[in-house]
Amino acid sequence: MPTCAGARLRTGAGGVEAEVQNGIHPTPWPMNPLLWPVRSIANGLGLAWWARVQTRTPDAVYWFGPFVRRSTLEAALQPFLADLRSEAPVSIEHQLLRTQRGEPLTEAPDLG
Repeated sequence: MPTCAGARLRTGAGGVEAEVQNGIHPTPWPMNPLLWPVRSIANGLGLAWWARVQTRTPDAVYWFGPFVRRSTLEAALQPFLADLRSEAPVSIEHQLLRTQRGEPLTEAPDLG
């Protein structure tokens, strides 16, 4: 999983994983802490932009967000996808959605 600001990293059998803090998914660069309340409110109202990224082999779904603007999500998503590609999944598909999300932000069969 991508190395991101605002997250604690842990190393497991599958590599490095980011743990989300305060319900905000980390991004590839430091986020302005003043925007966190705006993102939280937008998410709570279902107005936040999220990327749903699905990989095959390994089978997993990653939720990347929240973002207030779609353009900001699109820019931040590229390094996230590049990092996932480095793990060599068989396929990666993504959708940009305006929705409300919470934990878990990673869904995989082996996570239970």
